[in-house]
Amino acid sequence: MKKEFIVKLACEKCKRINYYTRRNKKTIEKKIELKKFCPFCKKHTPHKETKK
Repeated sequence: MKKEFIVKLACEKCKRINYYTRRNKKTIEKKIELKKFCPFCKKHTPHKETKK
């Protein structure tokens, strides 16, 4: 059985949830932080994993 969980990614600037992705909790223990495009800010901003 796979141990992948769906997580939300929220923009650091406007705090809106824009993306969903998967994370394996056994291999990746820290929270995910990716630089993605935010359609509300209209620029690339860091997106952090948030609570479900």
